[in-house]
Amino acid sequence: MKIKKYGAIDIGSNAVRLLIANVIEEKNKEPLFKKSSLVRVPIRLGADAFVAGEISEVNTKRMIDAMEAFKLLMNVHGVERYKACATSAMREAINGKQVSAAILEKTGVEIEIIDGKKEAAIISSTDLKELINSDETYLYVDVGGGSTEFTLFSKGRIVNSKSFKIGTVRLINNPKEENKRIFKKVEEWIKLNTTEYKRITLIGSGGNINKIFKMSGREMGKPISYIYMNAQYQFLKKMSYKERISELSLNPDRADVIVPATKIYLSAMKWSGARKIYVPKIGLSDGIIKSLYFNKL
Repeated sequence: MKIKKYGAIDIGSNAVRLLIANVIEEKNKEPLFKKSSLVRVPIRLGADAFVAGEISEVNTKRMIDAMEAFKLLMNVHGVERYKACATSAMREAINGKQVSAAILEKTGVEIEIIDGKKEAAIISSTDLKELINSDETYLYVDVGGGSTEFTLFSKGRIVNSKSFKIGTVRLINNPKEENKRIFKKVEEWIKLNTTEYKRITLIGSGGNINKIFKMSGREMGKPISYIYMNAQYQFLKKMSYKERISELSLNPDRADVIVPATKIYLSAMKWSGARKIYVPKIGLSDGIIKSLYFNKL
């Protein structure tokens, strides 16, 4: 038996994450991927990028500190390879490349700023295919802070995929009319691509749907119904930001974004006709680990 350690840094619009995973190799067996450690830092880059158009000096310093800390943690764990990927906030900030260069100079961590298409491709390289029944149709929805990736699977194959600028941090900061316009585009895309399929199931990815699943008390592997999602959305929407923190014990950086995130998942279910959503706890960082191992990055 051999055990290798890989690291994945996911620089999102709401938070920055470090995933450390063990890859267990045994003769005549498929490699086993097991999460060893996950560290999440709430650096809300999207609040800079989507409002001011650039990453602030304060958050640039916080990013440098986070990367230094992540490097130390990876050294302690004995990580042999790692990859850092940044998504919509760094992609859209006018100084995204300069911030990335400053981080490389100060920490030695090289950040690849990826587009929505590559983000969706990396995520789809996870265990997602193992969850998909080859006879059924699924709409995979990955909600981030700056964008949401939609991928339609039917009979085990990708039919279509698209990234929309409709993330949780963006929805909080955008004017209402702008949000309505983007939601309309998403609705049109989902209806156009799902209309010929009679039965569709959603697969949800992202920190907010993981939290909603945990709050539901469902067993791992069991889906959440549309009825539950709708009731949860109405419940969360009625509560104040402070009440979500004090009564539901949500982290401050989760308490505001969980409402728009729930709206995105619920809308996707409504427009596709899906009556249930599975939450397998996979995301970009998991995809980075697998892509690293199979030398696809």
